[in-house]
Amino acid sequence: MNQELLSETEIQELMRSLLHKEGNWVDWGKTCQQLQKAGVSQQTIFEATGFQANQQTVIIVAAQVYENIIKEGGSEELLAYCRGPRSDILYELRILNQQQRAILAQLAFEKKIDLDEARELARAYQELSRLSQLPNGFSAHPGDAMAYRYWKLARQKRDLGDRARLIAKGLKFAHSPEARTQIEQLLSDFTVVSAKSAPLVPVYRLEKEEDLGRIVPIIGTFPLNRQALANVPNLVLEEPFRNVKMNGEANLVMLPGWQVVLKAQKPVAIFAQSADLPKLAGKSELVLVVVDLQIQEWNEKSYFLVEDGENLALRWFENEPTNPIFGQLLLVLRPKKILDENNLLEPWQMDD
Repeated sequence: MNQELLSETEIQELMRSLLHKEGNWVDWGKTCQQLQKAGVSQQTIFEATGFQANQQTVIIVAAQVYENIIKEGGSEELLAYCRGPRSDILYELRILNQQQRAILAQLAFEKKIDLDEARELARAYQELSRLSQLPNGFSAHPGDAMAYRYWKLARQKRDLGDRARLIAKGLKFAHSPEARTQIEQLLSDFTVVSAKSAPLVPVYRLEKEEDLGRIVPIIGTFPLNRQALANVPNLVLEEPFRNVKMNGEANLVMLPGWQVVLKAQKPVAIFAQSADLPKLAGKSELVLVVVDLQIQEWNEKSYFLVEDGENLALRWFENEPTNPIFGQLLLVLRPKKILDENNLLEPWQMDD
């Protein structure tokens, strides 16, 4: 975030306006963003105004979505609905582009959706837009995107009550006559179609010193934007992954000489918390995600590095996405478990 200069008097005036909640939530979001850009921390804003850090984030992002809707020509009736306040609803639209945000806001207004529906609708719309080909009978409209999601879920249910509830939800959002027809057919077609399961994430753990075998550049930590790699000298070894830090923006890590690593054509590594990755159970810990940037062709048995909103993320796709693929996940590396690190430094304590 580029820092903007504000005088102490201007900062205090903005703080005062927040404290007294002058204007509406859109104004508050703009003011919070202005203060943060001036270098005022979220904690300082909270202590002076009562706006908690997570609340600041929500109204800042939602205010940006609100501005997108204005730029897309949103009606005054729609804008009044958004100011309602609907900052929580607009915040869920952050994963979409400007045009999609405006379209989805209009649908949210028409259907009077709640927060959970907004979150699900945004995700469904994003997923449908990534498909290389629209599903048979469904259009690109966000209402059909939601209808398609419920249509898929309903087909997976054997219980008629669960199936009927999902059909009703699908009919609520169906936009095109074709989509409505597709869903209505489920009232007489009770065929159960099993859902495709996302593959397990390939997880490895360092076990032996001799496993170390290949240096791979680290491009950052999730959440992450695309960045160029740089080569800088002066290596410094860091634990727990024995990554080689350089005096500059570049970072290197030594990975085991496993076949999946050695065969990679253009591997890079990214730090992440295991709890933020799909299908990883257990206590959250720092892990290393290794991606081959050379592999950009989709298949349903792998996870891929794609752009999710403004950041890069790992995603599995049931069908070929339209969004560009930047690389394929090779593995997720957990750190080595060491019971007594002192034993590694004092060889005489090791067993014969």
